[in-house]
Amino acid sequence: MMQSTAASQFQLCFRSLFHEGRGFAFPCDPEGHVDLDGMSERARNNYFYARAMVGRELSVPAVENPLH
Repeated sequence: MMQSTAASQFQLCFRSLFHEGRGFAFPCDPEGHVDLDGMSERARNNYFYARAMVGRELSVPAVENPLH
């Protein structure tokens, strides 16, 4: 289980391969693990969609610190 403080500092970002500025971002820990149990159903569905679209519509995800 992730700690909320670590989750709020990092995001797992899936960027669109075709549309700059579009994609998905999910709270994660520094290693890129997301808390699926803590997500809403909609966010969880978006996460699974993003994972399935890697290489088709979205880039390989990257862990980013939005504060920097």
